[in-house]
Amino acid sequence: MGVDLIGALCFGIIIGWITYRTLRRQGETVALSNIASVIAAIGGGAVTALFNSPALFGWYCIGLFFGFFGYLTLGNTWLKGTGWLGDGS
Repeated sequence: MGVDLIGALCFGIIIGWITYRTLRRQGETVALSNIASVIAAIGGGAVTALFNSPALFGWYCIGLFFGFFGYLTLGNTWLKGTGWLGDGS
């Protein structure tokens, strides 16, 4: 399995996570920023696809995956009390 396949898998996980979270939030209104984050991730993938390099797209998606879940992990552990992360709900 090459970097392009692993990257595509990571990309799908991120888009699925954000979409699920956006649709699941019932108690509060879904902000435009939630939808904008999905569009930004897809747009970034589209820009890397313009270079006609499956490896470049794969590495972008892997970086997106680790950045997303790294932020989630730090926000729920080490930086739990930090105000700029939000309240986590």
